[in-house]
Amino acid sequence: MKTRAAILSAFPAERPYATSRPLSIETVDLDDPGMGEVLVRIVAAGLCHSDLSVINGDRPRPMPMALGHEASGIVERVGPGVDDLSPDDKVVMVFVPACGHCDCCAEGRPALCEPGAKANTAGSLLGGAQRIHRNGDIVYHHVGVSAFAEHAVVSRRSLVKIEPDFPLDMAALFGCAVLTGMGAVVNTAAVRAGQSVAVVGLGGVGLSAVLGAIAAGAGDVIAVDVNPEKLAFAERLGATAVFDSRDADAVAKIREATKGGVDAAIETAGVMPALEAAYAITRRGGQTVTASLANPAHKFAVQQVGLVGEERTLRGSYLGGGVPSRDIKRYMKLFTRGRLPVDQLRTSESGLDDINPAFDRLADGSTVRHLLRFPH
Repeated sequence: MKTRAAILSAFPAERPYATSRPLSIETVDLDDPGMGEVLVRIVAAGLCHSDLSVINGDRPRPMPMALGHEASGIVERVGPGVDDLSPDDKVVMVFVPACGHCDCCAEGRPALCEPGAKANTAGSLLGGAQRIHRNGDIVYHHVGVSAFAEHAVVSRRSLVKIEPDFPLDMAALFGCAVLTGMGAVVNTAAVRAGQSVAVVGLGGVGLSAVLGAIAAGAGDVIAVDVNPEKLAFAERLGATAVFDSRDADAVAKIREATKGGVDAAIETAGVMPALEAAYAITRRGGQTVTASLANPAHKFAVQQVGLVGEERTLRGSYLGGGVPSRDIKRYMKLFTRGRLPVDQLRTSESGLDDINPAFDRLADGSTVRHLLRFPH
């Protein structure tokens, strides 16, 4: 079938993207779903820094590539071997397809699925296929999803079926921003009621972590960023204190305000100064969690004696450190009951043709989550 998709043919791209137009909206050929695959009509897709990091060259990927990984849609057709999804089912896409059989999957850690990681690096679906073609040539899949398109063929293992009455425009956010931010708090950091939490970096994932900390019953929820508007946004969401990280004394002020540091610091900015600040504001015996994907060349140095002598913990959190098929449904219940108001994170929207200027707004921090909406 023919479908329209946003294709990145080279990186890094120069800003402003509205002028350089790194993403071209093209009509491509989309193969029928193969064994274990599903054809999905995309309804909504969120713009995320993980997409931006491919455009700006921080995360090199094979080119050309159809971008997009945070999305929701409706099943149109299932391939052979798919017996638990049917046409018209509502689904959320997940950016790590979990095989269910490797050691990591067997341990209940599908975010670390080894075949899934291999497929994502290769720009293929979980089974190894590439289903997108342009003028007869392969267009690579972005982390098995490629959701900046009217339709996508994905592995069944990249989909979570959701309740039929859940709004699909909101559902898109649960596939990355909410799954990652909320999961970093409740799964990786395992925040307990009354503990203190700081979130460094207030994009869609960071603000989801703020909401997650509030939902988990954290006693103090501290938000840290360089953008005053996002600090004010975090306050409106319920952060108990905010700090501008451009202030040279910000770390000292946070440690003083928290009497030695927070129980858990969640870093979501993707730059080393943010991770350094998060580690510095973590108390003795506390834990620092990083949920961002920085440039692979970036390194983080830790004082070994402090790590040992203060029994500090430094952890990574990928895909929220949990089980998407379980967690997305749980987080949606919290949203439905008014305990996780992630609808407030949706700050702008447009159609597919306006995707390049939308990435400018994401890059300069003037939007939290921009949604692409596709006609039903």
